[in-house]
Amino acid sequence: MNCEKHWLALYTRPRWEKKIVKLLNNKHIENYCPLNRVERKWADRKKVVFEPLIASYVFVRAVESEYVTIKETDGVLNFVHWLGKPAIIKDSEIESLKQFLLDYSNVRLEKIDVNVNDEVKIIYGPLVSREGKVVEVQYNYVKILLPSLGYSLHAQVHKSHIEKIRPFDSRYDSRPAQLLPV
Repeated sequence: MNCEKHWLALYTRPRWEKKIVKLLNNKHIENYCPLNRVERKWADRKKVVFEPLIASYVFVRAVESEYVTIKETDGVLNFVHWLGKPAIIKDSEIESLKQFLLDYSNVRLEKIDVNVNDEVKIIYGPLVSREGKVVEVQYNYVKILLPSLGYSLHAQVHKSHIEKIRPFDSRYDSRPAQLLPV
């Protein structure tokens, strides 16, 4: 049995993300539900609310022996699987996601098919030294890619704030498959 902790993605009942975080905390299971700071407007007021960034997903950092306890948690439907096993998310991707949400608010999430393009490094701004694959570049708009999740996060990063590391080479087009709940 594997005793190493890994980040895993849980697929949850709709709108249960925050409830599941509380239940997992009560079981002393390390978890992370990325919350997006969003300004909501009503006729008489504005308010900043925290909404789950990825609907029906919560991340847990656990060892194999905790999997049953996690799956027995109310509202958890299943682990997100890859090749028949719970998909392991890289620690660096969870840390990048946490940092991204600290630096930006009103983040938009877009489900994408992962395409390999030029690899870049951000050389200025809150995400300085982060490397990634460019999915799209417009005037001053860059999509930051988290490949193992199959999602991209959008931030306003000026073109002058990135530098090309390696150009796209179609001979090495290794597109990861899309993760779907099982």
